[in-house]
Amino acid sequence: MKNRNFRNQQSASHEIKHDSLGMLALGALGVVYGDIGTSPLYAFRECFTHSGLDINPANVFGVLSLIFWALFLIISIKYVLFVLRADNKGEGGILSLMALALRSCGDGTKKKVYLTTLGLLGAALLYGDGVITPAISVLSAMEGLKYIAPTFDAYVIPATVFVITILFLFQKFGTGKIGIVFGPVMVIWFLLLGFLGLRQIIEYPEILKAINPLYAIEFFIDHKNFAFIVLSSVVLVLTGGEALYADMGHFGRKAIRLAWYFVAFPGLLLNYMGQGALLLQNPEAISNPFYLLAPQNMIVVLVVFSAVATVIASQALISGVFSITKQAVQLGFCPRMSIVHTSSREIGQIYIPFINWCLLAGVIWLVLSFKSTTELAAAYGIAVTGTMLITTFIAYNVARDLWKWKAFTAIAVFGTFGVIDLAFFTTNIAKIEEGGWVPLAIGAGVYLLMSTWQKGRKILAQRLKERSLPVEEFVQKLKTSPAQRVIGSAIYMASDTWGVPVPLLHNLKHNKVLHSQVAILTIKTKEVPFVRKQDRMFIEELAPGFFRIISYYGFMEIPKIKHILEACRERGIQFNIQETTFVLGRETILPTGGDVTLPIWRERIFALMARNAERPTSFFKIPPNQVIEVGIQVEI
Repeated sequence: MKNRNFRNQQSASHEIKHDSLGMLALGALGVVYGDIGTSPLYAFRECFTHSGLDINPANVFGVLSLIFWALFLIISIKYVLFVLRADNKGEGGILSLMALALRSCGDGTKKKVYLTTLGLLGAALLYGDGVITPAISVLSAMEGLKYIAPTFDAYVIPATVFVITILFLFQKFGTGKIGIVFGPVMVIWFLLLGFLGLRQIIEYPEILKAINPLYAIEFFIDHKNFAFIVLSSVVLVLTGGEALYADMGHFGRKAIRLAWYFVAFPGLLLNYMGQGALLLQNPEAISNPFYLLAPQNMIVVLVVFSAVATVIASQALISGVFSITKQAVQLGFCPRMSIVHTSSREIGQIYIPFINWCLLAGVIWLVLSFKSTTELAAAYGIAVTGTMLITTFIAYNVARDLWKWKAFTAIAVFGTFGVIDLAFFTTNIAKIEEGGWVPLAIGAGVYLLMSTWQKGRKILAQRLKERSLPVEEFVQKLKTSPAQRVIGSAIYMASDTWGVPVPLLHNLKHNKVLHSQVAILTIKTKEVPFVRKQDRMFIEELAPGFFRIISYYGFMEIPKIKHILEACRERGIQFNIQETTFVLGRETILPTGGDVTLPIWRERIFALMARNAERPTSFFKIPPNQVIEVGIQVEI
């Protein structure tokens, strides 16, 4: 197990091999499709209640047609068929897609800046989505309590907070274990969705005509004023689409496709059609068409299953946010933080305590502030549609540059998706005053932090470079004026390969000695998820006993010093981890407002983030009693 981070990624698609495809599809149902699988609890209802649309056959058929084609075009075709092809060695998500698109861009080009900005915006919006999804999902299930007995209405909010708290407490056990437990439950849930819908379809089979796109077109022609308002609610049926892509690294592309086409999509389609059939027979059922699909003696069972299913629904976005955060750390958009691997076999299954508790606090605040799914539905949608639109733009670049599609084909495919995404996004802009500002505010905050960290690191690296020497010049000085050597080994960590770390220069200036064996170690993250073992290490002996070591990792890997030293021993360079001193610089950032690209208030934010970042000793698993930290004050 000690070399699991050095696994050779034999397959470009990185499909997970350890379990059968069926078991992975079961796990995918339990984690990936929980969010979209619980949309029937509120989505169809909100299409009518939010817009004030009259309940009549033409409107019901029109709304159902919009729902069917939204699910088919955006989820079945765009995400499951096309976006999942953007497989960055098995990993998905907006930052992984961005890294894939950046491969064909040169450093500093306008296109690279544009794609990086889009990627960060998409990731930031996903955080807003990750806060709202657990709130609206669990709250929608708990609202079913009042259909058991009206007196239970007072317990809806406390029960919601309790269930959400339990959900986040269980995150430390990992998505693999959660998926195994939740998978069978979601199979039953989707079968239950299909069964409840099919009961009503049998009574009113004409409802299946809503699949005809002409009903959606006629609805738009007849309701020019209502159509876009309704469209802002139709997007609720798509929630979880981006998480589907973000969670690809947890279960693999084939398992996610299998679970969607054969279980999730049929169950959802039958239930939405069933709700429409019920509404045509009983317009008063609009108060909650989902729960009123069931016979009265099934309400309790349905509420229990809904509660469990909505807990599972929240898991999709939580897992996705964990993955996005890890990628952001490795790609240099986020400070180092504690990342716990919850599986001994799969590197993609992780838990991030800080993010977990931040999400919990945000979700509980939303529940206590909005208090109902109708209110929360107004806040929902803008983050989802914004991320979907950004995904389409970046996927177009991947299709052109990496898949080598012709311009006509790429524009025809992703241009069509872009028009649909743009329509959904613009209709949701109207919700800003009603609560849509919440995910936008969260997204803006996350984007500010990510972009500040990225720019701050560049400025810091430049300041340190100004105080350093080129390695070649330093080695030449050592040859002309050899330093006294003492027995032992020392590794100096450097952020770039150009210069000599400032702590090494300080040591030589003040102590006048060097260890008999010295290495400058730089750990670099490539814009791929995994790096093959044979491509991981570059070692160069610059002078007798003086080495430069560059270790390459993918953005889904966490470097460990132990593994780097093992690789050195394989090359004949002996660094005993128990007898090696590790020297690190501990920078104290002094904001001065001296950089025009970063205002002083953002410099102060960067300084605060730097102070609270996880120390390299912990992040890289360096034995703390063998570390010397050299304090360096840096003005930026």
